[in-house]
Amino acid sequence: MIDKNVWRSVTTAREINQSMYTEKRTFEFQSDQNMHSKLLYKKFFDTLLSGAGLILSSWLWVIIGIAIIMEDGFPVLIRQSRVGRAGKLFFSFKFRSMRKCALKERINSQAFENDHRITSVGRFLRKTALDELPQLLNIFLNDMSFVGPRALLPKEAEINGGFQYTKIDDVPGYEKRTAVYPGLTGIAQIYSPRDIPRKYKFKYDILYIKKMNLLIDIKLILLSCLISARGTWEKRHAKIGILKRGIYRT
Repeated sequence: MIDKNVWRSVTTAREINQSMYTEKRTFEFQSDQNMHSKLLYKKFFDTLLSGAGLILSSWLWVIIGIAIIMEDGFPVLIRQSRVGRAGKLFFSFKFRSMRKCALKERINSQAFENDHRITSVGRFLRKTALDELPQLLNIFLNDMSFVGPRALLPKEAEINGGFQYTKIDDVPGYEKRTAVYPGLTGIAQIYSPRDIPRKYKFKYDILYIKKMNLLIDIKLILLSCLISARGTWEKRHAKIGILKRGIYRT
């Protein structure tokens, strides 16, 4: 026969576990609802802004296309498979900034400062982020957002010390960052030095997901426009002085 005190303890433990499980599910449901609301406002904002951007920037597409052809021939645009929200793959469009030989590389590695694969026109495009202008199409088609984590290649690798390659999806934080649509700009793109390890960049991405709202998106877009105007996207450290102070406080 089971002692009453023992039975009472077992029953209490079950009630506590059930209560904790219910609270956890409630919190997850509220988090999902909150995320859904945030993604809805972003979708409306992104569609409106990208549509206007496509119309207003059409003359730039012609000039950039001619410059690329004159230096290194076709193709002008490149189409790459990228990892989107929830790990879904989509095709991302960019102006080609690297030499044609780079398109045949079997291992995809991120460009680094003074990379010999980058063309002269491509270097200007990358400094001003104009190489990513065609991604306005991706935003308009709801594959991307103006603000979010960088869209990664599905088989992208990170080069560590000793030229060792690490699969990007093995880096801590990779899965969490796919909770939102990838973006043209974001905290990691603006605040982190270009060549720091991805595990640190992913922390910036997760910070954005936690703090995501319309005001932050507008601030990041304005800062991105300022960096593009100064042509300092390729700098290793703070891209403009104002970034040393930061706009995020926990």
